[in-house]
Amino acid sequence: MGTLLAARPAQTLYVTIRRDELRQLKDERDQLRQEVAQLRLLTQDAQAQSWPVTQRAPHA
Repeated sequence: MGTLLAARPAQTLYVTIRRDELRQLKDERDQLRQEVAQLRLLTQDAQAQSWPVTQRAPHA
């Protein structure tokens, strides 16, 4: 069996981030959301038209 470990209380991590860094992260998030939405539409179109869908490995 596995090793038993005593439960520990949750820890809080505080992080400081600059406003420009936060803005950049939000912009990247928005761009990724748009890309996901486009890919979903392409996938739905491909399925509706019975096109073969090729899956690729994610970018590293």
